[in-house]
Amino acid sequence: QVQLVESGGGSVQPGGSLRLSCAGSGINFRLSVMGWYRPAPGKERAMVAVITVDARTTYADSVTGRFAISRDDAKNTAYLQLDSLKSEDTAVHYCYALRLTGTRYWGQGTQVTVSS
Repeated sequence: QVQLVESGGGSVQPGGSLRLSCAGSGINFRLSVMGWYRPAPGKERAMVAVITVDARTTYADSVTGRFAISRDDAKNTAYLQLDSLKSEDTAVHYCYALRLTGTRYWGQGTQVTVSS
């Protein structure tokens, strides 16, 4: 059974930082593309950041320069460092895994709240 468990969400003031973690189990983690998504206007979930199996990264325009995705395959964990947070970053952030077979998995989400 595949499980993706997020942690690290919370409440911070504008300009603050958080680090999200996504621990995977039951999946060949090192052969999976990992990503973070969150709701966006008109979309149930929009890409925030993605990291490929060879550590190439892609970011949404709205977070480029502020967020950083990384992975530690030895720990079966993906991370999302969120810096210079803005109120518009407030959302549930979901971890995502894409296997080579095309099967997709989602975590349960972790809430990020940015408010003064």
